[in-house]
Amino acid sequence: MTTNIKKTIGTLVLACSCALSGMTVQANSELDKAPTDAKAFASYMHKKHGFTEDYVQMILDKVEVRQSILDAISRPAESKDWYEYRPIFIEQKRIKQGVQFWLEHEDILMRAQEKYQVPAEIIAAIIGVETRYGRVMGSFPVIDAISTLAFHYPKRGAFFAGELEEYFVLAREQGWDLAEPKGSYAGAMGMGQFIPTSYRHYAVDFDGDGNINLFDNVEDAIGSVANYFHVHGWRMGEPVAEYLSTPEQKLVEQFRNDSLKPQFTIGEMKLAGLEYDGPLAENDIAGIYAFKQESKEDYWLGFHNFYVITRYNRSPLYAMAVHQLSLEIKDAVEHAKQTSVEEK
Repeated sequence: MTTNIKKTIGTLVLACSCALSGMTVQANSELDKAPTDAKAFASYMHKKHGFTEDYVQMILDKVEVRQSILDAISRPAESKDWYEYRPIFIEQKRIKQGVQFWLEHEDILMRAQEKYQVPAEIIAAIIGVETRYGRVMGSFPVIDAISTLAFHYPKRGAFFAGELEEYFVLAREQGWDLAEPKGSYAGAMGMGQFIPTSYRHYAVDFDGDGNINLFDNVEDAIGSVANYFHVHGWRMGEPVAEYLSTPEQKLVEQFRNDSLKPQFTIGEMKLAGLEYDGPLAENDIAGIYAFKQESKEDYWLGFHNFYVITRYNRSPLYAMAVHQLSLEIKDAVEHAKQTSVEEK
């Protein structure tokens, strides 16, 4: 956690009556889903997690409902077309920052790559896309962001009520003051922008210091991103996507993938006329994804690892941006190293 976020032991003792009584909170159907009403939420957190209702209500009473958060979630970057979306992330400044990040932390990236079997360039690209390598981690108080969306954004209120539940528990586990952490308008935190659920389940103490800190500990951030991809099934050595320069229209129509997960096998696509001589087997999954340019559509063959990237952010645009940025960073690092050797 950031060094200015203090532990609040007294508050935590007040908040966690179960810690004092040793009670075991029993789950039942009534407690399976966090409610989207603040008063009901306070009661729910008491029954399920042992927080006192007064404490939860006190925290929620201090929340600032922010219209800017509601406005931001209504116009995400992923609603843009590809020709508008790509320049946001695939640009020279971000690539140069990625090279700098790689060269400064190469030993950590290589250790994460070896342990979790996730390429260093993918780890670096995620942190680059999410926060410009820790430079822009969000300015919204996380409690305000998640509470605003849980109680004032009905379209996804149930999801964010669940994240608010996780955030209360996470803060108790980490010893945080609930009001202090800052993040994105959706409550994502740290260099890799983990929402509370991801922070609790996938963040790791990669430097072994006994704490998990995704805000200003590069080792934990790198290790946690790598672990996220490992748990979600990244296959080391397999491709992410392949550009299709002139696919036949019948192939596009038959195998266009409108869901996140590839729906077809390479074998059936080859039988229909796809020319593919890559490393994947005929029973591996793939699909054709369309990316809108100003005057045409680009088509890419997306594979299993493409889908894994969408588990981080549920958007093919996002997955393609991460993929392309990762290639740019890797090429630039190799060029920088080669130039350095030649100059010696």
